[in-house]
Amino acid sequence: MTVDSIQRVAVVGAGNMGHGIAEVAAMAGYEVAMRDVEAEIVADGYEDIEWSLEKLAEKGRLDEPVETILDRIETTTALRAAVEDAELVIEAAPEQMAIKKDVFADVDEFAPEDAILASNTSSLSITEMASATDRPASVVGLHFFNPPVKMELVEVVYGAETADETAETAAAFAESIGKTPIYVRKDVRGFVVNTVLGPFSAEPAWMVSEGEATVRAADAAMVHRRGYPMGPFELADLTGIDVGYHVREEGGRPIPPIMAEKVERGDLGRKTGRGYYDYEDGDGADYEPGDGEDFDTLRVEARMVNEAAGLVGEDVATPEEIDTGVTLGLGFPEGICRRADELGLETVLDELRTLREETGDDRFAPDDYLLELVENGRTGEAAGAGFHRYDDGESASDA
Repeated sequence: MTVDSIQRVAVVGAGNMGHGIAEVAAMAGYEVAMRDVEAEIVADGYEDIEWSLEKLAEKGRLDEPVETILDRIETTTALRAAVEDAELVIEAAPEQMAIKKDVFADVDEFAPEDAILASNTSSLSITEMASATDRPASVVGLHFFNPPVKMELVEVVYGAETADETAETAAAFAESIGKTPIYVRKDVRGFVVNTVLGPFSAEPAWMVSEGEATVRAADAAMVHRRGYPMGPFELADLTGIDVGYHVREEGGRPIPPIMAEKVERGDLGRKTGRGYYDYEDGDGADYEPGDGEDFDTLRVEARMVNEAAGLVGEDVATPEEIDTGVTLGLGFPEGICRRADELGLETVLDELRTLREETGDDRFAPDDYLLELVENGRTGEAAGAGFHRYDDGESASDA
C-alpha cells in the first residue's frame, strides 16, 4: 500500500490524543472515523475538535470552513463500523498493553486485509501489540506528540516484523498531514525522544535526592544557562510526576527517592495543586536565573548524550533523526547530538567515567558507540567530526 491509497482513516480512541489525530487527518482532507467505547467520550472528543477548529479559523489558519472539515469526521462506538472500510487505523487507547492488544486483535478481525494498523503509543512495544494480529508486517508505531494539532513531530516506529513498505507509507501519511516523521528502526522502550528525555528528568531527581542540588537550582540552570524551554522539575509537574514514576516502574528502572516520595504523598504536580512546586498556596515554578549558578549541567547532558549514542550505535536512529526529534518533539534549543559535538565528546566521556568511578552506578557507564567515536578521534566540532561531520555536512555515523 502507498499513501495515495489511503482515503479513510479510523482513529480508535477519542481522548486528547485520539481526537487531536482525528482533527489533523480531517484537516488534511482524509475521511475520518473516530471511535471510543462510550458515546459520551466520543461526543466530548468531537466537541473538542469543533472548538479547536473554530479557534484555528479565528486565527486564519484554516484553508476550508470549519463545517467542511467536520463533515469529514464521523463518530461511533462500533469498532467494526469504524475500521471496516479504513486503509489506515490508528489506535489511541490508554497506555496499557492489555487494552492495546485487545484493540489490535479486534481491529485485525474487522479491518481490510491490506490496511495498515498503527499505534500512537509513546513507549509500549509495537512488537507485542503486533503479536495480537495475523499481520505483524502491517503494524507500525505512529507516535504523535501532544497536542497533535500544534506539534510537528511524529515517530514512525518499527516492530520486529514491520515491513519497510508499511513504515514508509506511515511516514508518507505523516508528511501528508503536515508533520515531520523520524524513523525509529528498532522497538526500544521510549523510542527516540523519550529515551533522550529520560535523564533530563531523572538525573536532577537523583541529584536532589542525594543532597547534591535543589529543585530550583536544577530548573534555573537548565533553563537560563543551557536554554531548555522548561526545567526538569517544572516539566515533571506539568506532565504529572506519576507519569514518569510509572514509566520507570514498568521499565524496571530505579526510581529516584524524591520522585517516589511525591507519588506516595499524592503530590503529582499541577493536576493536584502541588508537586515539586506549590501551585495552590505558592507561586508555582518560582525559580530565578541566579538559582542555578552552581548546578552541574554537564552531568545531566552527559547522560542524555550517552542515551543518544546508544540509539545511534544500535541503529535505532541517526544523529540527524535524534536531533530533529528532540528539537521538534521537546522544544530543545538544538539537537542533543549537535550539542554533544559542541561540548566535545571527550568532555562528555570524562564526565561519565568520573561519575561512574565516584558512584559505581551503571547509569554512568559510557556507551560503546561513544567510546568508539572518541577512540577514532571523532570528538566533536573542534575535531571536524563527532556525531556529525563539519567538513562536508555528512553525518559522522555514515563516515
